[in-house]
Amino acid sequence: MQPSLRKLFVHLALAAVSTVAQPASAADLGELPALNAPIGESSVSGLSSGAFMAIQFGTAWSSIIRGVGVVSGGPFFCAQANLVIATDACMSGPPPPLSVFTDLADRKARSGDIDTTDNLSRQQVYLFHGYNDGTVARSVTDAAAEFYAHYQAEKGHLFYQSALGAGHAFIITAAPNSAAGDCSASKSPFIDSCDHYDQGGIILRHLYGALNAPRDGGPAGTIKSFDQANYTKPDTPGSLSLGQTGYVFVPKDCETLSAPPCRVHIVLHGCEQNDESVGRQVIDRMSFNAWADTNRIVVLYPQTAARPLLLPLEPFNPLACWDWWGYSSGDDSYVTKSGRQIRAIKSMLDALTAGYRPDTGIQPPENVPDAPLVNDISDISGSLAWRPIKGATAYRVSRAGVDGNFAPVGTIAALSFADADLEPKSSYRWRVTAIVNGIEGPPSLETAATTWARPPRCDDPGNCPITVPAN
Repeated sequence: MQPSLRKLFVHLALAAVSTVAQPASAADLGELPALNAPIGESSVSGLSSGAFMAIQFGTAWSSIIRGVGVVSGGPFFCAQANLVIATDACMSGPPPPLSVFTDLADRKARSGDIDTTDNLSRQQVYLFHGYNDGTVARSVTDAAAEFYAHYQAEKGHLFYQSALGAGHAFIITAAPNSAAGDCSASKSPFIDSCDHYDQGGIILRHLYGALNAPRDGGPAGTIKSFDQANYTKPDTPGSLSLGQTGYVFVPKDCETLSAPPCRVHIVLHGCEQNDESVGRQVIDRMSFNAWADTNRIVVLYPQTAARPLLLPLEPFNPLACWDWWGYSSGDDSYVTKSGRQIRAIKSMLDALTAGYRPDTGIQPPENVPDAPLVNDISDISGSLAWRPIKGATAYRVSRAGVDGNFAPVGTIAALSFADADLEPKSSYRWRVTAIVNGIEGPPSLETAATTWARPPRCDDPGNCPITVPAN
């Protein structure tokens, strides 16, 4: 959903596109490995059209998706199977009213076309919108926050980072001689470098809790390619606007079925960000693999394919976007379990988790929790993460502000907590207690952080100066 998408789709400039990119050869590709991974520990994240699809997949299959990461995306069923709404209200805003999304989700849940929306109340959700993003308006991502808030009565599940001056892109930390765009860029390969911000690691920690640091020298695991045709049957990949080749990162510790269980995280690229457009940059340069490698997380990278001509049995999708407006079906089934792309991704996930052995689980330590990690901080909120405690069914988070007195701010069953309604440029301290058999244990050590200054007003996204997050 880059700026060229709106013009291309609205005017349907078919004459401007005359060739179809050739898919990679499938001669040396195989099937996904069956790994010891519980499907109920899976998660998904994405950028742009991939963010819309992440919400669709996470909502349709909410019974097995424990967390969702959304980078520059909007709410479930935003486009309402309508290309004009997709490229107008769901990109430039204002988006449709909340009732459009929740009414459809509730109706589809009652009919069994998606899982019950009750599951959304337990999902950990990370939302991101950079204030230099001129492709998807802030109001659209705000609507995604409203969608989740509608189903999440308890505090702590939803963290929304909107204080960074990023463009329309995945974010990586600055690196010498990096080919990434500067922090405010919204151009190919749609990977921006924003100083300290390691988005892949932040997403995984918000979804799964505190993690081991990446390995010095790079991941020890391997990236494997596979033939996506094995998972689109009875359809061909092209008829779904999917590529022939997909990719999966498998940590070395996850290759053996007798080893303790691993988990699966699905990463969905944005428009014009598939392998035919930018090579393997999303797969190789984002930090998902580095964090996954030391934390027994398998990373699945499905791929779309551009379909610029109205070919028989193939949808019109010139920029290789994920289907978030119904191009693969023509009706609202694209957001349900029967949606053709959702069905293909689920088939890939089923294959990866087919080797799960419940008897190979490991018990977390039995002790007082360490100090929680401040996973991310903005001007008005903070994301905390910690490690599990044996027997704990919930964790209580307490916060101390300028007055120095701790007070509970929420209780959550997950291993992360989003603390909202903070004041800009203010110092806070947090601690966590584990609840075992209904009894609250001793508090953890304290951790502290200072919220960022309120970001500057940006009336011209893409051209606004990036301010250092000041304390």
